[in-house]
Amino acid sequence: MSIIVGVSAHYHDAACCIIKDGKLIAAAEEERFSKVKHDSSIPTGAFRYCLREANATIDDVDCIAYYEDPYKKASRQIATNVLDLLQNPKRRFRIDPARPERDIRQSLGFNGRIEYVDHHLSHAASAFFYSGFADAALLTVDGVGEWATTTYGRGADAHIELFEEVSFPDSLGLLYSTITAYLGFDVNDAEYKVMGLAPYGRPLYVEQMRRLLDVNERGQYRLNMEYFDFLNGERMYSERLPELFGAAPREAESELGVFHKDLAASLQRTLEDILLEKARYLHDAVPVENLCMAGGVALNCVANGRIQREGPFARLFVQPAASDAGGSLGAAAVAHTRLTGRRPELKALPHVYLGPAYSNAEIRQTVRAIFPDTSIVDCTERPEELIAQTAQRLADGKVIGWFQGRMEFGPRALGSRSIIADPRRPEMRDRINALVKMREAFRPFAPAVLEDKAAEHFELDHPSPFMLETCQVISPLSLPAITHVDGSARVQTVSEQSNPRFHALLAEFDRLTGCPILLNTSFNMRGDAIVLDPVDAVWCFVVSDIDALVIGDYIVDRGFKLETWNKLKEIFTARAAKKRVAPESVNVYTFL
Repeated sequence: MSIIVGVSAHYHDAACCIIKDGKLIAAAEEERFSKVKHDSSIPTGAFRYCLREANATIDDVDCIAYYEDPYKKASRQIATNVLDLLQNPKRRFRIDPARPERDIRQSLGFNGRIEYVDHHLSHAASAFFYSGFADAALLTVDGVGEWATTTYGRGADAHIELFEEVSFPDSLGLLYSTITAYLGFDVNDAEYKVMGLAPYGRPLYVEQMRRLLDVNERGQYRLNMEYFDFLNGERMYSERLPELFGAAPREAESELGVFHKDLAASLQRTLEDILLEKARYLHDAVPVENLCMAGGVALNCVANGRIQREGPFARLFVQPAASDAGGSLGAAAVAHTRLTGRRPELKALPHVYLGPAYSNAEIRQTVRAIFPDTSIVDCTERPEELIAQTAQRLADGKVIGWFQGRMEFGPRALGSRSIIADPRRPEMRDRINALVKMREAFRPFAPAVLEDKAAEHFELDHPSPFMLETCQVISPLSLPAITHVDGSARVQTVSEQSNPRFHALLAEFDRLTGCPILLNTSFNMRGDAIVLDPVDAVWCFVVSDIDALVIGDYIVDRGFKLETWNKLKEIFTARAAKKRVAPESVNVYTFL
């Protein structure tokens, strides 16, 4: 028996996974345990969970695989920060290639073998080895790894070859982050907001956008560095960028104007066009039917949709945790091939429900300690009643916090830690945005749909279980709460095999309403990580405007005395203030 642990840490989205005899057993991001959004610290909470889920001890672990080469990364940090380090000598202590091993030894308590896997190899492996493809072309695109920012490769059986790369500072990820900062959003976090804003505008600035980089032959491109300033560590763009677009940078949280929407549309179009061009080059070099993608840019589901529809590959697999969190999966898979000579099991990732689950006993203890019995519906002996009552509440216009089974791995809520609602109600999108998610009104919500009925409502001819591509809404139903301004939606298809309880809820809602679709968004408040455990779920329920909490086999309604509710809100809000500090705005990548 072989047990391999994969770890990503020390940049953002730290995570841990465990592979047992080539099978992925568990995976989780550290932010869910620490409650620090995008937590980058060594994933001690996730590590302990993975060992428990695999029924293993630290002595059973054959190897811990780390998702990048810390010495190659240090060479880039030193080479590109020499002036800054000379002017600020204390910053040199932030360059510490020995830190990963030290943290693995001291914080995780592991004394065995450590394998280091290059960052983009970890990304590529995280897609290829979990795609179910025997062979594939591989495309990874992010901000930066050690030196690589984009890599092209091929995978066959247990072997991966990365045959070309684009190197730092030339980076499509950093291009996108630069415009994200210029538009007043946080870098390395809010790029998805720019993607969501883009359909509100027109791509009027594509010509100017193309001046920001030169797209060369083969897989290469170069940023025009006179428009960028991220190497100096103060901000992403130089003064030349506002001159190019003829407008000052937007202040964070200020009103979004026509210019901002048009600029977002121009950036999105530029990214899509370049990715399509490079996908065609990759197909010429690796003429197979399958493409695997990973890296933070691969979370751009609009671009993925275009690559799927217009690109040369017949099939596309995008790693559901495409950012650095997923690098833990790839590192573990590569270590498995090094130790055993075999690839992990040749099987498509069936789902990402890889995190902790909680028993009804644990859930009952939490809800009964906090809520009066009169507000709790106990369905432990009649699970079909739980589905029926939840579907009826949804049909009645209720917003539901849905906490079931094992937590999802990756950034998307996929029916395990979700907020769900009726997508047919025009007011639902604004209500959830304003009162539950407390986020920008322009951002769309996603639909979850029964897999066997998806093609009746969306321009989609294949399963899309991980919510990683967009397509047009073609439904005969009016679905204003999940249809974006351009008529698109980011679809999750749900099968009975992948999530039986969520599938049953969708089927019952379809029986009641004739609509096999639910609005599905992540179960969290703005600035928080997605909920992990019953206490997190109760907190989010109490301080938000959610109408009911469906947690395990229990339903909790907001039906009890107002003064009791207000007292609970006061207690949980105080608890939240202690556990969280509001994140500061981030306007530049941190490369040290």
